[in-house]
Amino acid sequence: MTIRLRNILGAVAVMTGATGASANDLVTTLTNNYGTPGGLIDMPTAEMAPDAQLSTTIAYFDGFSKTTLSFQVAPWLTGSFRYSGTKDLTPQFDIFYDRSFDLRFRLFKETEYSPAIAVGLQDFLGTGVLGAEYIVATKSVGSRLRVTAGLGWGRFGSNNSIGGFGTRTPFNFAGVGTGGDVSISNWFKGDIGLFGGFSYNVSDKLTFALEYSSDSYDTERRAGIFEQSTAVNASLNYEFAPDANLRAYVLHGEEIGVSLAIAINPRGMPVPGGLEPAPLPVAVRDPDAARDLGWADQPAARAQVAKSLEETLALDQIDLIRLRLEGRAAYVGIQNETYDRTSQALGRTVRAMTRALPASVEDFHVTLYAKGIPASTVSFSRTDIERLEHKASDEALAAATFRDSLRFGNLPEPVLGKFPRYGWSIFPFTRVSLFDPDEPLRFDVALRLQGQAELGRGWVARAATSVKLFGNLDQSNRFSNSRIPRVRSDAARFAQSDAPRVDWLTLSKYHRLAPDYYGRITLGYLEQMYAGVSTEVLWRPVDSRIAIGAELNYVRPRDFDGDFGLRDSNTVSGTIPDFNGHASVYYDFGGGYHAQVDAGRYLAGDWGVTIGFDREFANGWKVGAFATKTDVSAQDFGEGSFDKGIRITAPISWLFGKPTQQAPTAVIRPLTRDGGARVNVTGRLYETVRNSHERDTVASWGKFWR
Repeated sequence: MTIRLRNILGAVAVMTGATGASANDLVTTLTNNYGTPGGLIDMPTAEMAPDAQLSTTIAYFDGFSKTTLSFQVAPWLTGSFRYSGTKDLTPQFDIFYDRSFDLRFRLFKETEYSPAIAVGLQDFLGTGVLGAEYIVATKSVGSRLRVTAGLGWGRFGSNNSIGGFGTRTPFNFAGVGTGGDVSISNWFKGDIGLFGGFSYNVSDKLTFALEYSSDSYDTERRAGIFEQSTAVNASLNYEFAPDANLRAYVLHGEEIGVSLAIAINPRGMPVPGGLEPAPLPVAVRDPDAARDLGWADQPAARAQVAKSLEETLALDQIDLIRLRLEGRAAYVGIQNETYDRTSQALGRTVRAMTRALPASVEDFHVTLYAKGIPASTVSFSRTDIERLEHKASDEALAAATFRDSLRFGNLPEPVLGKFPRYGWSIFPFTRVSLFDPDEPLRFDVALRLQGQAELGRGWVARAATSVKLFGNLDQSNRFSNSRIPRVRSDAARFAQSDAPRVDWLTLSKYHRLAPDYYGRITLGYLEQMYAGVSTEVLWRPVDSRIAIGAELNYVRPRDFDGDFGLRDSNTVSGTIPDFNGHASVYYDFGGGYHAQVDAGRYLAGDWGVTIGFDREFANGWKVGAFATKTDVSAQDFGEGSFDKGIRITAPISWLFGKPTQQAPTAVIRPLTRDGGARVNVTGRLYETVRNSHERDTVASWGKFWR
């Protein structure tokens, strides 16, 4: 029996749309067993999480576990990464661990008389053991009841079949191969299962759900680890804290399970407004005083003005590194190492200028420096600053002019005694290894001492050493079986020594090549695994959405013990090339969405392309994903087929409410293999200069007056 796809949307809509209830947003903080937004148990819904919500769901019943990270990429798009473990699913493993990715798209929003409709891909990038596709509709009935019906393929088409469409290759372990690939030929093909259910808010904290499942757990039943006496599942969810839910459920009349879901939203702030001291108020001039230019010809008076400005800026922890004063204009150079939002440093700088500069100075020109080089110059009229202090920040933005510093010219002169500048810190940190089948989570806790010296005119020296305190990374007995040069898969060997190690030791030179052009050269011990020389050039106009860069690296592998020694480039599976590099294109779509495409030669000598996509927030949060495809075949790459992963940057200032530029980034890869690997170089140009450019500064302009 077959069914036409053109009838599916209409059928699903009819099943849920007959209620004719008033429309809601169909937003939920609940997640199902697969960790995707929705109020049912196993089955999906057309509900979406609040925009930008980031949730973690842990679901468990006897022998089955799923841990899922989901992100609401846009109001209409959800992305999920899942790590699951199933006991005795296959004779090869006591516990079969699997990694998978999902996407869900909302096609239509709910209206007064029609349901929301969504389409989803489950485990579309993985082994396929959880693979399914679906079209689902959800309709609210009043404020407490939500009704769902849908059609599923794959796992979701294995029960209550109402027909079929095309031919689907059934899942089997022999056909998994290296896994991690996309099987488009299977999407929305095979048997079609009908599912449905409802969720009901018993109270503000308690939700009951009942569903009819179209998943018969075929693979698990064939393995003899799952029984099914009914297709009906039920759950009771309790919200024990804002964005925290605990749920108990009954599956197929045979299993009892629990799940825990915790969510945060990067758009919000745990400490609204921040805890930093209030800025100094703008000082409004006496109109008569503005005509007095006598100070401009008196060296002692000029020196006193410079000292006053430096001291006033220091109150807000802003470094005055360059200054030129004229009778009607001031040219100020600052290097912001405190505020994670450039707009806030800029706003506090112009406030300080109104208080420290003579009344005759009308034109403010602030040059933003990064690593000792000028990135952009922002100009204001002092009259506008005085007039707009208590107006909306958008009015101050309209009064600002951004220009490339070299194109603007008139660069301020160095303030004596500002370089060299030193900084250091000591802190504990963790090294983490994920998804080892023998031990899915291993980690070391270590102590790191790091320092930086800015020598002036773009010269920067960086160093870090660390020592392991405790952990179990050295207990891994899984070593590389790579078929290509072992550039990353020997990572476990770097964890075998407990002795102090040099994490990095580099000297970098940043410079402006011409208007819109930047350059960098870095040499030394670049990262834990490689030493060498890295060179880079970047084209980035100050007001542009697009940037283009190129990087060329010469590298040698470091000794496994982390000291100053270097290894031979020959590995068991091939020779690590001396040279690698990429051409890169960066694009800002607006609304916080950014893309990056890198094409070139990777560490193992493979050629290919990396595509990355990130959503960034005005408070510094970033959530993104990336994938790399090179000329290394899936068989030679090994398990996972190609490099991919997600990355999350969480600013410390968001958590504690105090300004700091510390923002650790977690990169989660299903596996670390050798194909598509790049050398890690701190201080690449795009991230170094972008915060001083117009688009990034404007994105957080709401903090200008803070």
